[in-house]
Amino acid sequence: MGFGSYDESEQGSQDTEIDEEGSVNVHQNDHDGDVNFDSGADSDELIDQLQSMKDDE
Repeated sequence: MGFGSYDESEQGSQDTEIDEEGSVNVHQNDHDGDVNFDSGADSDELIDQLQSMKDDE
């Protein structure tokens, strides 16, 4: 039995039919829209908070 001979014998017995109903539709839950987040803090507060986080490292 040579290298890969089992591959050749298995090739003829494989089921090549595709089951469309069993496949996953990746576009089933596509959503269009925007996400907005408003923290209520101004730029200076956010910069101070970032600097504080960097100083803690």
